[in-house]
Amino acid sequence: MTSAATLTRADLADALHRDVGLSRADASRLVEQILGHMCEALSKGENVKISGFGSFVLRDKGERIGRNPKTGVEVPIAPRRVLTFRASQMLRDRIVSGG
Repeated sequence: MTSAATLTRADLADALHRDVGLSRADASRLVEQILGHMCEALSKGENVKISGFGSFVLRDKGERIGRNPKTGVEVPIAPRRVLTFRASQMLRDRIVSGG
């Protein structure tokens, strides 16, 4: 992968096909099922933790006052739920070491 490359669902399915030996269709279906389970859990308000990788955490942000940077006019920002990702220490160490 180059520095500007993006890992896609197809790349994940191809890696499963190559490394595990699943058929391309089964590998693609497995990737879709895993991502589907993650989306379903997050939409129910559950957090998702993948050991050795990181955690996807939902946070509720309250209403606040924002400012239009161009005009300076204050605008209320509605409360909302946001998704954050926190990488595990293992993943951070691997990123720092380049491997």
